[in-house]
Amino acid sequence: MKYVIGIDLGTSAVKTVLVNTKGELCAKATKNYPLLHGKTGYSEQDPNEWVQQTASALHELLSNSKVNSEDIEGISYSGQMHGLVLLDKNHNLLRYSILWNDTRTTTQCQRLYEMIGERRLLEITKNQALEGFTLPKLLWVKEHEPEIFEQTAVFMLPKDYLRFKMTGVIHSEYSDAAGTLLLNVNEKNWSEEICQLVGIDVNICPPLVESSECVGTVNKEMAKQTGLTTSTKVFAGGADNACGAIGAGILLSGETLCSIGTSGVVLSYEERSDRDFAGKVHYFNHGKENAFYTMGVTLSAGYSLSWFRDNFAENESFENMVANIDKVPIGANGLLFTPYLVGERTPHADATIRGSFIGMDAFHKKGDFTRAVIEGITFSLNESIEIFRENGKEITSIVSIGGGAKSDTWLQIQADVFNAKIIKLSTEQGPALGAAMLAAYGCGWYNSLEECAGSFIGISKTYMPNLGNVEVYKQLYALYKEVYDQTKDLSKKLNQFNRKE
Repeated sequence: MKYVIGIDLGTSAVKTVLVNTKGELCAKATKNYPLLHGKTGYSEQDPNEWVQQTASALHELLSNSKVNSEDIEGISYSGQMHGLVLLDKNHNLLRYSILWNDTRTTTQCQRLYEMIGERRLLEITKNQALEGFTLPKLLWVKEHEPEIFEQTAVFMLPKDYLRFKMTGVIHSEYSDAAGTLLLNVNEKNWSEEICQLVGIDVNICPPLVESSECVGTVNKEMAKQTGLTTSTKVFAGGADNACGAIGAGILLSGETLCSIGTSGVVLSYEERSDRDFAGKVHYFNHGKENAFYTMGVTLSAGYSLSWFRDNFAENESFENMVANIDKVPIGANGLLFTPYLVGERTPHADATIRGSFIGMDAFHKKGDFTRAVIEGITFSLNESIEIFRENGKEITSIVSIGGGAKSDTWLQIQADVFNAKIIKLSTEQGPALGAAMLAAYGCGWYNSLEECAGSFIGISKTYMPNLGNVEVYKQLYALYKEVYDQTKDLSKKLNQFNRKE
């Protein structure tokens, strides 16, 4: 029996999965690492932590599985998007990585529009200039840390740095590159025009390959740390959302995914590169060759629930918290929550908006707040679905993965809020499984990713919308959408009183 490994380099942890030729999950291992919040709006990580914890997870994976390392044919990657990693000419790290949820670059985003023009930026990259993207981070370093910028020989995305440390070779691939604001999404190359306009040498952009391309083998150092062999093939991999789509079987026109992790994503497959959403949602290259996907993002999805638990219910497990929400009525007894803890992306590209509980009453208990948080996350995700539908996309069924798929009650809430059939997968491993599928396809086990999905992915359960609940949620959703307009100016004014340094 042959095996492949999928590595998902997430925001809070690295997850590794071992899968055989039948698509069966044989083992998994996860290791955590910290986020660094030095100042308000800052979010960074030490890339050395990614490498060390991945090596540890792989060693544990192999040890627990009892699989002969010679039988592991390939490895591929999924990774958190947009993060900036800078290396000098000797390929040494120059600073901590600035992550996707870092919001310090509002000024740089405004300057991008001044230098390039909003319309031209959309034409080339298919996306707005947002704080989370990579190019604004590069410009921030250029302005605030010029001595580091001058030493920069290449920038990388997080999973590409991890792959470099495991192989010794540097590449990026189209699905991750599409989240930098430096890629011409349609032409699939780095935009020399953008680089010239913003004063960045195009040569610091890494070489581009397809997600399923073999880029090398495991080097001696990583083989020694993990137990892998130096003959194990390494494939480029993809952005976490592209791999999440692959791992959920979102590989054909009309298929849609809802993924709730630290952030939340609604993603829909696209065959064409010429649809125009006017920048309201992201438009990225897929991990499947010559395919694309559109995507809306809630910055604080699962993070909102983690924040609530850590601050107000720290001795309670997530499972117990969520298990009790079915005892709370729809609308959480008149309590609304907006999940803008670190700003928001879709549909409000707003780094200064902050979260709210609206309608708090002395009657409300912890269960009401928990349900309000979950409903607020789901309302936010529904704003992306609403944009897709307003632009002519028919969405009648949605595959749900991540934290939101671990609760029957939350899955039913999704069905009712989205007014669509929700599909729960039987072997849901998220982006890690998508990475493993890229390795399996790259190894030649299957003729296509679609064929691979037929073996690797199964449906566990479906949830149909309750029409009575749908109508109630439509009313609550309308109220939810009003909260942003009523609080955006207040958030900006309150920001001056935020003294966290």
